[in-house]
Amino acid sequence: MVLARLEPSNNFADMTKARQTMGLQGELVAAKWLTVHGWEIAERRFRNGRRDIDLVATRREGDGRAVAFVEVKTRASADFGGPVSAVNWRKQRELCRSAKVWMSRFQKPGDIFRFDVIGVILGPEKVRVQHVENAFLIQNKN
Repeated sequence: MVLARLEPSNNFADMTKARQTMGLQGELVAAKWLTVHGWEIAERRFRNGRRDIDLVATRREGDGRAVAFVEVKTRASADFGGPVSAVNWRKQRELCRSAKVWMSRFQKPGDIFRFDVIGVILGPEKVRVQHVENAFLIQNKN
């Protein structure tokens, strides 16, 4: 009896790379969406340890500025609830923790803060963007 030796597959690595590429494309689309709607991108992929915030966007509002911490979710289709529904309570907690670090470093008097989620669907023929402003509130717990 001869046993065949299975070689490790690169399918997982290829899938991960494809997902990363799709995610980066989605972030570029989201950044463009925000700039067209009057926002400036202050940070891309703000890192706090292993956590990150995809985009930090700012714009003048009154005597201060609005700061939006933006989570971008990119998908090839809206199946399985679409990209926006993927921001669960754990992800919200992580975003809040990273946002507090950003605030401690860069907050200016008069700043107001919010959390937005932008869902990007990179379809074969068109791109769809869903922007949910004030998607959730900052959590006071760590």
